[in-house]
Amino acid sequence: MRILLTGITGFVGGHLAEALAAAGGHTLAGLGRADRWPAGLTHLQGSAELYAAELVDTARVEEVVRRVRPDWLVHLAGYANTGGSFREPDRCWRDNLDATRSLYDAVARSGLRPRVLFVSTGLVYGEPDEPGAACDERTTFKPASPYAASKAAADLLSYQVTRTAGLDVVRVRLFNQVGPRQSADYAVANFARQIAAAEAGRQPPVIDTGDLSAERDVTDIRDVVAAFPLLLDKGVTGEAYNAGRGETYRVRDLLDRLVRLGRVPVEVRERADGRRADTAVTRADTRKLRAATGWSPRIPLDRTLADVLDHWRGVASA
Repeated sequence: MRILLTGITGFVGGHLAEALAAAGGHTLAGLGRADRWPAGLTHLQGSAELYAAELVDTARVEEVVRRVRPDWLVHLAGYANTGGSFREPDRCWRDNLDATRSLYDAVARSGLRPRVLFVSTGLVYGEPDEPGAACDERTTFKPASPYAASKAAADLLSYQVTRTAGLDVVRVRLFNQVGPRQSADYAVANFARQIAAAEAGRQPPVIDTGDLSAERDVTDIRDVVAAFPLLLDKGVTGEAYNAGRGETYRVRDLLDRLVRLGRVPVEVRERADGRRADTAVTRADTRKLRAATGWSPRIPLDRTLADVLDHWRGVASA
């Protein structure tokens, strides 16, 4: 297969490129904002060809699509910071909705018809229709941030182009993913970064946090990306599929597990006045994905957390 990944230099894109390269039999190419690999992904240089493009530049994206002639196209690029989206909503909407529309225009103009996987988010659902219930693909969209709203709009656009532009798009909605190389903007990575820094003597052995009561459906990123080729092969055009573990963990429990994996005692100080999470509980109903593909997560949570902590130990010792 000839495969084109937008956002190949990002967290999800890097892990997907690694998995596809390891599987063999594919010709890989990727789109990024720059034509050079970031420090943590230089090992992919011989496995995938990297093209620089802003996705809102339709002509440039069309040029790359024509050059690569992909059989599969995975659309990962976009704005992914929920908190940041409140501070810069214009950028968030441009990078998520406008960029997705530009990508689909480029594909349509190219005359090619690759199978496209649009990577959405479980945050499009917001609070479930019934408190505490798992969200399935029919759950009402109630996005609680500019990020979630912009992804919901791009998700709906991805369905619309299958009806009016004749594109072959499958959608996958990811719940919380964790793993090595994730930005410290995200809770688990941030906790691991601080524990590793405390072990290295770079900060006091104290973690000050906000509210830890939220419950999140957490899956190893390496399990998540294993679902992508299966959906590209077996997913139904226009359909959406949830990807997650299907069970929740309190954020406090995730932090406690990381602390137990640490090499020095660490004190956790939770601020009582911290802002509570916008969505208290997020849990995926993944029966549709499992039935369509046979996929299921395989990596135990404690292994995931240990690998995240080891990644940040490497950063702290560098």
